[in-house]
Amino acid sequence: MALPRLQIDGEWFVGEDRRTHILRGVNLGGDCKVPFTPNGHTNLPTDFSDHRTVSFLGRPFPLDEAAEHFARLKAWGFNCLRLLTTWEAVEHAGPGQYDEAYLDYFATLCRMADEHGMFVFVDFHQDVWSRMTGGDGAPAWLFEAVGLDFTKFHAAGAAHVMQYKYDFARGGRQEDRYPTMTWSQNYRYPANALMWTFFFAGRTFCPDFMVEGRNVQDFLQEHYLGAMEAVAHRLKGMSNVMGFDSLNEPGSGYVEQRLSYRHVAPSELNRFPPRPGLAWSALDGLAVARGLTRDIPDLKVDREQGKVVPAGDVRVNEGRVPIWLEGRECPFERAGAYRIQGDSIEAVDEEFFVMRNGRKVDMEHDFMSPFFHRVAERIRAIDPDWLLFAELDAARVGHGFPGDAPRGTVNASHWYDVVTLSTKEFNFPVWVNPYSGRTLEGAEAIEGAYTRQLGFIKETAKTLNDGTGAPTLIGEFGIPFDLDHAAAYKAWAAGDCSAKPWERHVTALDLMYNALDTLLISSTQWNYTASNRNDQAVGDGWNQEDLSIYSVDQRGNSNDINSGGRALEGFVRPYARAIAGRPLKMKFKRETGAFRFVYEATGEGETEIFVPKLQYPNGFAIEVEGGEATRREESQSVLVHADAPGKVGITIRRL
Repeated sequence: MALPRLQIDGEWFVGEDRRTHILRGVNLGGDCKVPFTPNGHTNLPTDFSDHRTVSFLGRPFPLDEAAEHFARLKAWGFNCLRLLTTWEAVEHAGPGQYDEAYLDYFATLCRMADEHGMFVFVDFHQDVWSRMTGGDGAPAWLFEAVGLDFTKFHAAGAAHVMQYKYDFARGGRQEDRYPTMTWSQNYRYPANALMWTFFFAGRTFCPDFMVEGRNVQDFLQEHYLGAMEAVAHRLKGMSNVMGFDSLNEPGSGYVEQRLSYRHVAPSELNRFPPRPGLAWSALDGLAVARGLTRDIPDLKVDREQGKVVPAGDVRVNEGRVPIWLEGRECPFERAGAYRIQGDSIEAVDEEFFVMRNGRKVDMEHDFMSPFFHRVAERIRAIDPDWLLFAELDAARVGHGFPGDAPRGTVNASHWYDVVTLSTKEFNFPVWVNPYSGRTLEGAEAIEGAYTRQLGFIKETAKTLNDGTGAPTLIGEFGIPFDLDHAAAYKAWAAGDCSAKPWERHVTALDLMYNALDTLLISSTQWNYTASNRNDQAVGDGWNQEDLSIYSVDQRGNSNDINSGGRALEGFVRPYARAIAGRPLKMKFKRETGAFRFVYEATGEGETEIFVPKLQYPNGFAIEVEGGEATRREESQSVLVHADAPGKVGITIRRL
């Protein structure tokens, strides 16, 4: 199809066709985090011993099924894919051993996306470092390379991993053993914190820690970038490939943390509210890694107080299991951060991860910015036009992007309604935040809160590209579809295949997309998982998450392209996707079907508006102020030609 190359002009994506492009896409897909062979879904037991022989070929779907899935996504109006891969998928067999069959497969997916009119940016995905530490991303052999034994992480309490916590014989949702969304707490556990500190700041905090003749930071980053280059070489020359995500939701490890500080309440050291889970200090993590037992405060949500509070201590590593391989030592102990005396640990330098050579370190400037430059340089050596879709530590978005990030950078931050995500409840029309006690009532108030939060993220892009600004593409947002204890699935199983069980889902998504429209920003919703099941033990196949807009369990009619879709009315909606000028205003009222778009026409060319049959089953009326419209029924679109440069308004009404 040869889509136009997209580049950056201030806050906009602009194509070679000189049109402004708004990207509305989806993440493809949720189960790309785990191997296809053998099935790596986290509701199935494994000890990860086969980590060198797994294959991701077939994630997100086998090639013989790809055309159907791409056609469905196109019919739903998506024009962009955040296409997932992982470091493990590419380099699982060992250092520098790339899975060539998988790379061929991945390149074929990108070509097929082009044939279906979809832009692509590649997401090297990770969550809490790796599958062996409770998430996905990095290959297991890296642990051995740095001296860690991942087979001991669970016994030591150094990671919170579903495959070790979950009772597979019992099945179902298990809040007592593996509570909802607790995987994210792994960023604070020592197995994660050590790896992230090595990855971003090894040269700074342990300069003498060498792996195969290189500092640990260089060793890790070079292998990561090598895997990225292996993918990039396969995609060179594809005009629909816009570029690469820097790294999904990276962690900061122990950077900027005082050794003994436990974040149990807002303080001068950390003004943000604490999060539920264990309040690890850096010293706690380093001690547990060495095989010491620690009592660590456990934080819970107190709904009456409307905040997160300590709820007693949890004893970690009672078995005194070290996670360092025999004969290997902790490089931070060697560098003078702490010392072990008998059964206790003592901080030697409380500011070890905070100050360096008399200067306070800064995660974004000192570590993220150089990393962004390295990624940009390596991918642009292969294709100089590729964009960098940059992400910061999600817990540090408020710090903003470093001002010296490379040119050609897109703000690809993520945003979620954290309350809905973590509680799996969308309490409409009265929305209550159990973490803060804040209450919002009515669609307008909730949508306003979403708009303010997304607007703050958009604002952070102003420092990018030497201060000229950058487009904002919300790389992830979405909702759990197993809301209210999977009430919609139970209704479906009982024979109610109507839209009624999905009303809350539709409302939540509608308010989110309304906010995106107001701000005129691009997005890729999380997610589309081809293997998704209406089963709380399975969901998207990873850590009991279930945010997929499609489920094979709901695909009852193979002749209906919409069959299998969830809450379609919430996200299949009109929008302007290619504008011959600059967008000024976009608004859709789902209840009435009224759509309004205004833009400043700058010259010749067609403005394309997606008008889905799903929202206009009996057709629509269209009015154009300052131009004329042509309908394209086969592509569910309207083309608008401006009479002259200046303001053009389009109004679409449901018949």
